[in-house]
Amino acid sequence: MGDAVGNSILFIVLPLYVNQLAAPLFPFPETVRVGLLIGVFGIVTSILQPVMGSIVDRVGRRKLSIQVGLVLMGAATLSFALAHQFTSLLILRMLQGIGVALTVPASLAIMTTASEKETRGGSMGIFSSMRIIGFAAGPLLGGYLVDRFSFSVAFLAGSVAIFIGVVLVQMWIKETPLDLSEQQAKPFKPVDLSILTPSLFGVSFATFAMAVTIAIMVTLETQFNQRLSIAATAFSIAFSALLVSRLLFQIPLGRWSDRIGRKPLIVAGLLLLIPPTAMLGLVTSLPQLIALRLVQGIGSAAVAAPAFALAGDTAPPGSEGRQMSFVTMGFLLGSAVGPLLAGVLAIWSFQLPFYIGGGLALLGAVVAWRMVVDSVEHHGLTHAPVEALREGGED
Repeated sequence: MGDAVGNSILFIVLPLYVNQLAAPLFPFPETVRVGLLIGVFGIVTSILQPVMGSIVDRVGRRKLSIQVGLVLMGAATLSFALAHQFTSLLILRMLQGIGVALTVPASLAIMTTASEKETRGGSMGIFSSMRIIGFAAGPLLGGYLVDRFSFSVAFLAGSVAIFIGVVLVQMWIKETPLDLSEQQAKPFKPVDLSILTPSLFGVSFATFAMAVTIAIMVTLETQFNQRLSIAATAFSIAFSALLVSRLLFQIPLGRWSDRIGRKPLIVAGLLLLIPPTAMLGLVTSLPQLIALRLVQGIGSAAVAAPAFALAGDTAPPGSEGRQMSFVTMGFLLGSAVGPLLAGVLAIWSFQLPFYIGGGLALLGAVVAWRMVVDSVEHHGLTHAPVEALREGGED
């Protein structure tokens, strides 16, 4: 949650902060620069996810990996206050991306080993809900601090939230000792594609499509504020509305996936994301924007926890970090592509990025329906061996 607060404060602050900095090496329109700044974080993180997942599995020090990643993220966030050029912001965002690439696979690996298959959907729902609380609070806090105080105060608040996370990890996480003999006997692979089955690819693409749809509007904060005549605080409320509805539905939908299966909810969630995403570019008032974001939150809740749970269900022992890294890579790559796509397409049309986002959600639903092999049958777990589920094939 601390990591999410620190990162999401920047969703509101950075689009406004970019306007105040010189960009001699990047003389692009504002929307492109904002999209690049937000997107480079996700690109670096997503590229490094499988590598960091392999390292975490190899070393086995998951708790330490989380702490090192958080310290790097917190230091980079605090350093934003000292940046005077757009290039400096890009470098700091890359450092943040490296930190997240260390933190996320290790966190989900611990979650996978600490939960049971029969209740993993609910467990992942609780884990996701804590992050959602952070992502909901961050934009609200960021918008308030920028309106009432300054950018530097917002950056300080973000870094403090992350450093509190470091302390709580040290106090509360008890890491289970792992038997690494089998893993260390094998040649080290920075990116282990042998575990990327068709089903895992389908889940990863589903999270990618979901992330694109909910991240598109970040780049266009200034345009939304002008079109709707609202301030940064009002936009942050609309942005966080998605996270509020996702918080309410995440745990119930995660537990429901323990009963009816992961795949039906993933597909249904992507289909539900299509209408509100396509309509975001047509809003004429703040209440309309908030309502559409609330619906997006329900759709994203139906995708997230079941997707992580399914990946955890089929993870080979000792390979949890690598397995989960592909799903998180999909999400973070979508979080990067969405803002970057919006920044480029908005040059031609404000509505175009949202139509493309809705189309991508439809494609994600088709891919998930065709490729994902469920690990849960109605009202109970399948009796098929987990090894068979990892191979892909028909349900």
